[in-house]
Amino acid sequence: MAATAYDPLAGKRLPDSPEFDVFLYGTVFLDIVFTGLHALPDAGTEVMADGMGSCPGGIANLAIATSRLGLRTGLAAAFGDDDYADFCWRTLAEQESIDLSCSRRFAEWHSPVTVSLAASGDRTMVTHSHAPPMAATEMIGHPPRARAVIVDLDETEPLRRGEQASWAELARTDGALVFADVGWDASGNWPASLLDQLELAHAFMPNAGEAMAYTRTETPRDALYELADRVPLAVVTNGRHGAMAIDSSTGEEAEVPALRVDALDATGAGDVFGAGIVLGTLAGWPLPHRLAFAGACSALAVQQFGGSLAAPGWGDIADWWHAVRDGMNSCAYRESLLRRYGFLDELIPVFPVGAVRRAAATIARAADVGDF
Repeated sequence: MAATAYDPLAGKRLPDSPEFDVFLYGTVFLDIVFTGLHALPDAGTEVMADGMGSCPGGIANLAIATSRLGLRTGLAAAFGDDDYADFCWRTLAEQESIDLSCSRRFAEWHSPVTVSLAASGDRTMVTHSHAPPMAATEMIGHPPRARAVIVDLDETEPLRRGEQASWAELARTDGALVFADVGWDASGNWPASLLDQLELAHAFMPNAGEAMAYTRTETPRDALYELADRVPLAVVTNGRHGAMAIDSSTGEEAEVPALRVDALDATGAGDVFGAGIVLGTLAGWPLPHRLAFAGACSALAVQQFGGSLAAPGWGDIADWWHAVRDGMNSCAYRESLLRRYGFLDELIPVFPVGAVRRAAATIARAADVGDF
């Protein structure tokens, strides 16, 4: 039987549907990940790593997460003309099926690189990068039609630009839902004015620390209510405590606990969670199902090393769900999972055909991070 990739939005595709399910802009890094370190090196010493892998990182973590879930993904990013850029471009376009027609190559622009060291359940990173050679809206122009765009709130490139519409504004005018996220503010200022950009957004998906800092609230739930006054879909993730959300467009409010897993590397976990929320929203799932699905995707990711290397596909999700449904001993926790995730039986065939699974992306063409 010929393999056919699973398309979770197949029933919603019409002749005049947008070209992309998701369109993204951001910076692509080459991530070099060392794993299995027993300790980080002291000054003047050398330690050996049990595993190593290389993969596209940065915005590529999110693009790969959405593509592996079956969403037709377009990415606009700056790429240099070095070997690092060649590897990242080839991996994204050929291996991960991400459309790069809105991306550009720039001569003599050094690709951003991050080295990640995973030891003792935590990670340390070293990054070298230069500012992108061209602003997002200048590079993209009028973006292609998409069901959704995912953006980071940023003071340097705000969603609303005044007289000249940003690429995200143009996408929204063409019917795209804007899903917004935000990064950690190393300055500690957490300007509340940044949230004013949410007037263009359909959804906002910060973690609890970010949500409380920007809203000046003391609990994640208080932050959620503040954010729900700004966007139709407010989602706050809270690590091992799970996630909560309010969708005013459907009148739903939900809270879902996190799965019990041994987390090895949280790199990209937020991107995987966001990809799950976007898919569930575009598919029209009830809010509890969206939160549960996104949480499962994130839990599957943190059990692996390597950012985009760890992003699960439908094959990985099917493997996990079938193991839960058919293999675990009877206990209260399993019964809770069966109730919470029973909707997956309607989404996942018993024998997935051509289901996407995690891929090994490495310059040496043979990643060896999987055993650790």
